[in-house]
Amino acid sequence: MRLGRILTAAALALSTVIVPTITAPQVLALENGLARTPPMGFNNWNTTHCTNTFNEAMIKGIADIFVNRGLKDVGYTYVNIDDCWALPTRGSDGNLRPDPARFPNGIKAVADYVHSKGLKFGIYTSAGTKTCNTAGFPGGLNHEQQDADLFASWGVDYLKYDNCNNQGVDAVQRYTKMRDALARTGRPIVYSICEWGRSDPKVWTWGPNTGNLWRTTGDIADNWSSMIGKAKSNRVLAQYAKPGAWNDPDMLEVGNGGMTATEYRTHFSLWAIMAAPLLIGADLRKVNEDTFTILKNTDVIAIDQDPLGKQGTVVSNSGGLVVYSKVLANGDRAVALSNENTAAATISTTASAIGLGGSASYSLKDLWSKQVRTTTGAISASVPGHGTVLYRVTPSGTINRLEAENAVLSQGVVESNHAGFSGTGFVNTVNAVGPYVEWTVNATQAGTATLTFGFANGTTANRPVDVTLNGALVRDELAFNGTGAWTTYSTVTATVTLVAGENKIRATATTANGAANLDYLDIN
Repeated sequence: MRLGRILTAAALALSTVIVPTITAPQVLALENGLARTPPMGFNNWNTTHCTNTFNEAMIKGIADIFVNRGLKDVGYTYVNIDDCWALPTRGSDGNLRPDPARFPNGIKAVADYVHSKGLKFGIYTSAGTKTCNTAGFPGGLNHEQQDADLFASWGVDYLKYDNCNNQGVDAVQRYTKMRDALARTGRPIVYSICEWGRSDPKVWTWGPNTGNLWRTTGDIADNWSSMIGKAKSNRVLAQYAKPGAWNDPDMLEVGNGGMTATEYRTHFSLWAIMAAPLLIGADLRKVNEDTFTILKNTDVIAIDQDPLGKQGTVVSNSGGLVVYSKVLANGDRAVALSNENTAAATISTTASAIGLGGSASYSLKDLWSKQVRTTTGAISASVPGHGTVLYRVTPSGTINRLEAENAVLSQGVVESNHAGFSGTGFVNTVNAVGPYVEWTVNATQAGTATLTFGFANGTTANRPVDVTLNGALVRDELAFNGTGAWTTYSTVTATVTLVAGENKIRATATTANGAANLDYLDIN
């Protein structure tokens, strides 16, 4: 059970009985123990492509800046190189060979330098006969183990594996083969699948068992249209992200000069609320101070790196005014109010709409301006064109969360296929009158409590429940109206008087449609 707040001694002491009757199987992430939060670091491609500015001096310079400018201190770890590091042909032993003009001391020397700074080093190749550059550098297809062993011997900590010149070989086969080759080296290597979401079945359906992250889009470009297009493609895939396995809408363009500071803040905010990898794509030797201010915003980074590992979901989207919400490990919510239009507009939501109802008031911290204010539930801001206001929303008072998946379920299953839920899943009852979910609550003293049920209802029909306390009806047919989608969560409240000691709170479906998907019960 994950608790959002700790009760004071005078408040209720609550607990659940963990006896779900049915548990649905869950797809597990690649269990190499790596990338438990989205990787943070650097990749040169967005700023250099294959030009001669990409070389050993640049990569060492980036590692120096990570340390000297505090990027390492806020979580940036990986210094990665992309395509064009190798010679166009393998050596007589079949091994890949570094280009001596770019890397005169070899790749291992660069990796050693990066490691000496307390950072990690990443490399690139393709799951094909050649990489993506037209010069035709050798790829890893049919050389998986040889290349994995070579990378491990150089001290590689991260592999980006691209998709060019794949000869029509099945993507799952190609990427699984490299996964297994990396595992056999015995070296911990984060595995980035750069398949672009082109093949069927889609990479996000098999990626969690194969890699630590997978590209969901084609290459990003340094302009608003490209960036927001990548966000739109990625934001609908939240159900596939989890610790150790992340949707990747491509690297950051922040600092490359093609967008305004407002647009770059939106870029960074959306990547953070989508739990996307934060790989800097700008030459940090040349960027302005605004770039460092954006990239080092620790409040925004904390949203991306939240250990619960939830990707944010879209709560509402009307005319280019989009509200995102992300569940955080301590029970807070991150909320992004994002304006995809060119003119300023007011964007609004509520604590209930983001699945955080039941508190008398909430603290709203603007993660860019750092201003803090309180609200009784309304969340609203005037947002400039192409801008995003990012809040951290914290309930006041003493709230204890009891997850539905840890309660007693009479008829139904625990599922996790509709993103946006709290905890590890939600309860989906059978479609019938009578299924119930029952929580056990222990109160140190008798008193009034507000019950807040978190739920999703992707239909237009009300799915009411009777709420009983210790067998007595306390709320007849409490309404659980449609939320617009199964990935859109809301709340409904009821007030009860608990007795000292054990209390049984039961929600029982009263129509043939069964209950809504029940996510949690908050006690305040």
